[in-house]
Amino acid sequence: MSHFFAYLSRMKFIRRWGLMHNTYPENIQEHSLRVAMVAHALAVIRNRLFAGNVSGERTALLALYHDAGEVLTGDLPAPVKYFNPEIKNAYKEIEAAAASRLLNMIPQALKTDYQGLFFTEAADQEPRELVKAADKLCAYLKCLEEIGAGNQEFAKAEKALRASVEELDLPEVRYFLDTFVPSFRLTVDELD
Repeated sequence: MSHFFAYLSRMKFIRRWGLMHNTYPENIQEHSLRVAMVAHALAVIRNRLFAGNVSGERTALLALYHDAGEVLTGDLPAPVKYFNPEIKNAYKEIEAAAASRLLNMIPQALKTDYQGLFFTEAADQEPRELVKAADKLCAYLKCLEEIGAGNQEFAKAEKALRASVEELDLPEVRYFLDTFVPSFRLTVDELD
């Protein structure tokens, strides 16, 4: 018997942005789906517009699992996680332990197919780079949505995340920002 998928089903209970007032709550299951869609788009943009050769499907799959360990650790808010190097390093160890625990729940016959979702493989450098970029982009989009709903609690985070996204200096991220992000500032009536 394996508890793996029972644990993953609990992603819907892990709330993000725990230190901030949210107009609408976001859980890691919703967040992971959004990151997967954006990461896939970044891979497609890289391949079609910037002569890349990265698997959009692999990138999306890695994104779906990128926060899975939080079913064991919870979501530690960024100001706590990055408070100092010691906490950051300790949390990386906790994340690795959670990933190991989840991987150990997989039946032996399937384990090799899941190992690369939790631990870096050399071939996944580009997809993981795009997942990290998508993760930041999605945090930025959450800020835009909250501000659009009148929640100024996210104003400072929006500025910091915008700067962080721009520092990535990836052409596919710039393309995504210019092409898709402006629509997030519109109401549903304005999208027509």
